[in-house]
Amino acid sequence: MSATAKICPEPRRHFARAAAPARQLAACGSRRTFLKRSASVLLVSGISGSLLSACGGGNLDNKQGETPRLASVDNFRDVAGAAAGYPTVDGKTMRRGVFFRANVLALSVADQTEIERLGIASVFDLRTPGEIGRTADNLPRATVSQTLNVLGVRDFITPAFNSAGGAAAFMESEARAYVTGGAQRANYGALLRQLADGAGAQLFHSNAGKDRGGWVAALLQSIANVPLDVIMQDYLLSNVYRAQAIRSQKETLRAQDGDALAAIQEPLLGVQDSFLQAGFDQVQASYGTMTRYLTEGLGVSESAIESLRSRLVV
Repeated sequence: MSATAKICPEPRRHFARAAAPARQLAACGSRRTFLKRSASVLLVSGISGSLLSACGGGNLDNKQGETPRLASVDNFRDVAGAAAGYPTVDGKTMRRGVFFRANVLALSVADQTEIERLGIASVFDLRTPGEIGRTADNLPRATVSQTLNVLGVRDFITPAFNSAGGAAAFMESEARAYVTGGAQRANYGALLRQLADGAGAQLFHSNAGKDRGGWVAALLQSIANVPLDVIMQDYLLSNVYRAQAIRSQKETLRAQDGDALAAIQEPLLGVQDSFLQAGFDQVQASYGTMTRYLTEGLGVSESAIESLRSRLVV
């Protein structure tokens, strides 16, 4: 892993609050130039106080706004964030209640009612046929669903690893493939075009809602001109929203395979800053700018990008 890819040395350190020195924010911020970003926005707006740790620790802010927490879908959340919505570098705010992200929609009856209350009209399932076959969505009534097999394979099977570093490197390679892979580019492009044209609130999800779903959320936040520091923090929130599920998975792995093998597989269970950074690095390496990746790589027209931006910000 390169020195620039490792944004925080320890994945459980607490991110600086709004009153902390700017240098602490910069220490966990990316220096990439292909995305607009400004750590000072966090200080001016105070938004860092309502975010979790940039490295995945901390506690959820008590003021979660209008988006409900779903007991049966733990990684369900608004792409625009909580409270007033994420700030953008050009002085705007992300509009809440438009795009939602999630893991598998194994909705309880109570959570189905909550989803229906939010007026979600369309659901986009980014999983492979094998994943869908193992755990089908339990969809809200009157919701249109569409599958977009982002990976372009029958099933998502992780290889065996000799070390936790190897598992982390695999996740980074998956993120880079979101930028370079043919099936990934085709399906991510199709999703963004449909999100731009769709009516009503829309939801997209992957298996755990952290990798494929996390990449889509990062793209939408990039289009909205959210600071890269904030995009990274939002990406890492999956470690907190899914903390209980991750602990359960760790316990199961220890019981089945022992402590050593469970430790090797641990990077697969959550997200690390280097995963998202690998995707951003590949955008820069392959296309130079996020705009070129969206237009040339994903085939999203400038008018569709503007349509998305108009829906994303207020």
